[in-house]
Formats: sequence, structure tokens, C-alpha cells
Amino acid sequence: MKIALIGASGNVGSRILDEALRRGHNLIAIARDASKIAQRTGVTVVAADVKDAAALSAAIKGADVVISSGRFTTFGAADLLPAVKAAGVKRLAVVGGAGSLEIAPGKALIDTPEFPAEYLPEAAGGRDFLNALRTETELEWTFLSPSAMFVPGERTGQFRLGKDALLVGDDGKSWISYEDFAVALLDELEQPKHVRARFTVGY
Repeated sequence: MKIALIGASGNVGSRILDEALRRGHNLIAIARDASKIAQRTGVTVVAADVKDAAALSAAIKGADVVISSGRFTTFGAADLLPAVKAAGVKRLAVVGGAGSLEIAPGKALIDTPEFPAEYLPEAAGGRDFLNALRTETELEWTFLSPSAMFVPGERTGQFRLGKDALLVGDDGKSWISYEDFAVALLDELEQPKHVRARFTVGY
């Protein structure tokens, strides 16, 4: 598979890059600062800004799937979706956030009083992006939300999948490592089960 990865130099993007290479895929690694991405076999590094639709469309052309691993405070669906369509790519996977996950029917994590104020802009942007995708019928999109704590860790390959509800372990913790998140995302791209849907991953 040829994968165009936006935000390839970030905490999550770099793990997705590693996981995709581990599985033998070819990548177009996209970042605003291409110098942050090491030259590796199977990786074509491209400098592009998501807000430059023409440059982004040119960068992702020919890919089988686009993975968006950028911050929702830097760009939204209105920036990304037209460029993906213009490039002729049908499959889009988005690294989502946990804020839009439900802790009770109809009640999202972002709407709780305990939700950290410093994460509100990013979480709200993620919810807006998801809502935009839910009206999208042309692209075969998938939105993968992590658990509440999304941190560096180990690649275990052992985790649970859910849909719109926040996953919480028996220990009361809701968390997933960047590494296992990448495993879940690549599993989905190789064997799609959540097309035009959001799902979540956690321990």
C-alpha cells in the first residue's frame, strides 16, 4: 500500500510511520518542516502545508490512502478534504481525539466539568472535524479516537476496540500508547472494518 502521511514528524505520526514501514508499506511522509523526518528506505519526504491545497494535493497524488495526523487547532476538514478529493484519493484515515467520545449516552468527555481547559481547543476541533466527516459521502473515511491518556509506551499489540464510548480499563484508567494506536490504525487500513465510521482503541 502507498500511504501519504500528514504530520509524519509528530509524536503519533512518527509511530505510524514506523509501524507502516514495519509492515512493508511505502510512504509519502509530509510535514511543514521536512528536515524533521529522517531519510529512510521506502519513505519519500515532502514539505507541504495542509492549508496550501494545491501543494498538498500534489504531494498525496497517487497514494492509496491518506492518514491525517496533524493538530485540529492548525487545520480543519475544510482545509483537508478538498485536497484529498482533488488528488483522487478515496481513502482517508484521521488520527482523532478522545474528547468527542461518550462517557454516557449523549454526553461527551469534552462536555464534563473535569475536562482540562488547555485541551479544549484541540478537542473541540476534533469534534468539529468528526462531525464534518459524518456528512461526507464521497470519501471512504475512518476516524480513530485514542483513549483519554494518549502517551509514549510500548508496542504490545494487545488492546480493545470500541465505537463511540470511551474505553476504561478494570483499573479505572483510560489510556493507549502511541505505538499500539499505530498498530490499530494500520490494522484498519489493511483490513477495513470501520469505513465511514469512528472507532476507538484502549487497554
